[in-house]
Amino acid sequence: MFLKIGIIGLGLMGGSLGIAVKKSYEAIEVIGFDHNAQHCIAALELGIVDKVVDTLEDFYGVDALFLAVPVDGIISLLKNLPEIEESTAIIDLGSTKEKIVQSVPAKIRQNFVAAHPMTGTEKSGPTAAIEGLYHGKAVVLCDIEESGEKQKNLAKQLFTDIGMKIFYMDAKGHDRHAAYISHMPHALSYALANAVMKQENPKAIIALAGGGFKDMSRIAKSSPNMWRDVFRQNKMHLLDGIDSFSEELATCKMLVAEERWDELHQWMTKANTLHHIL
Repeated sequence: MFLKIGIIGLGLMGGSLGIAVKKSYEAIEVIGFDHNAQHCIAALELGIVDKVVDTLEDFYGVDALFLAVPVDGIISLLKNLPEIEESTAIIDLGSTKEKIVQSVPAKIRQNFVAAHPMTGTEKSGPTAAIEGLYHGKAVVLCDIEESGEKQKNLAKQLFTDIGMKIFYMDAKGHDRHAAYISHMPHALSYALANAVMKQENPKAIIALAGGGFKDMSRIAKSSPNMWRDVFRQNKMHLLDGIDSFSEELATCKMLVAEERWDELHQWMTKANTLHHIL
């Protein structure tokens, strides 16, 4: 079967997706679109897409259209997409789901599949696209019962063929879980980076930094534009996550201040159990 795939947004996620589907299918054409002209040029040069188009109307007739742009951009696109073929699957790759699902116009709800691939790096742009970004990773499909039969089957087939493991959740539940395992850690990483930068000589501190600091601060390099929008869309769940973390940090602070070392050891040991389920 010959597949025609459209990708709007040719950065890390969209670019890596282009690489993945081209590797998985021999009979495929990948069409790209990006508002950044340099991204379009780079995507062509890197072989991420077969061609780029100038307007959204040029996606008419694709089998699947992936929306690989920031979450606010996804909502805007969904509200302003030109006419699409009845059978086309529109698949978003946003990190939030509830507000995106709520924004889908009724006339294209059957076309739409809400997806969140649980993968990524702190880098951006087509040059950040890498082979294997999606392979072996989880993808969450939300409110899948509201998608058309053909569209959801195609989405599941595409994600399976690029090596992803599929999970199902309702959109609200997804956002609650994502706040704890993805959105809150980004907030903490930004906070850690800002705390270090406030020191009298942050360069001296960073020169001494080992793997632990580098691991925890890495995602603070992520795009502020993208993550501001994610935080806005998932505000309440994110605040709950930050509150939970603040309580645990307050416990640690109290145990250290009061020199309750045995209890601190127990608190740390409890945290170790996380690795039994990861």
